[in-house]
Formats: sequence, structure tokens, C-alpha cells
Amino acid sequence: MRLSAMFAAAVAFAALAAATTVLPHRARGDEDLARAVFDAETRFAQTLAHRDAEAFASFVAEEAIFFGRKGALRGKAAVVEAWSGFFEGADAPFSWKPEAVEVLESGTLAHSSGPVFDPGGRLISTFNSVWRLEPDGKWRIVFDKGCAICDTVRAG
Repeated sequence: MRLSAMFAAAVAFAALAAATTVLPHRARGDEDLARAVFDAETRFAQTLAHRDAEAFASFVAEEAIFFGRKGALRGKAAVVEAWSGFFEGADAPFSWKPEAVEVLESGTLAHSSGPVFDPGGRLISTFNSVWRLEPDGKWRIVFDKGCAICDTVRAG
């Protein structure tokens, strides 16, 4: 009995380890939805790296609000216009990648966050985005806000 209990514990541990390594980020709720948002955020980040402003715009919801140093940008047109300068030149002025995704149980809203890097790869900020599943079945950003990294992250 003792050996079977240890075997059961080992199997349970292996199953838990496998379940937590399916996604490269922490996700609760439906893994397929979390993966879809993670992939959308990754493709969104690639638009800047690939210098594709049109693709960037396709990820922004019509009523999006992006927070910036000069206040909130309200609406897709304002966001796309304000970000147009980031697409000028051969090299992207920064990059980002998702690390964490959380999806509401309803499957209609999600939060993504992760690091932002300067062109040299130095961590300069953290982004936080709220995504909404649109009627056409695509995830689009409705809120986006960056924040400074804390001192403990800089020290590490």
C-alpha cells in the first residue's frame, strides 16, 4: 500500500508538472483561451519589430485606451496616430513580450503583462494590457499601460 501511495503521488506530481509547463506563462482558466491571448500579444509585439503599422492597428480595438506620459489616448485612430512614430526608421525603438496571461472565466476579457526592452535588450519597463474577445472572434486590446520597473527588479 505504501509503495502504491508513493507511485500515485509521483504520478500526480508528474501530471501537475506537465500541466504547468504547457504554457510558457502562468494562466488560470481555459488554457486554450490563455494560449490565444498569449499568441495574440506575441504577434502584436512582432508588428513593431517587423515595422508593420497596419498589422499593429489590426490588434487595437475601436474604443481602446492607451495610457502614456501625456495622458490617455482614446480610440483606435488616436492610438494608431500616436504610435506611428514608433514605426519610422529601420529599427524598433523598443520591444516587449508577454510573460503572464489571465483570462476571465467568461472567456471574454484577458490581462497580459511582461517586460519591455530598449533596443539593446535592457529591461526598461513592464506592460499591462487588457484584451477583449471581439464579435469577429479576434482578441483586441482595449486598455494598455506601461509602468516603470521597481528597484528590486533592476537589482536582479
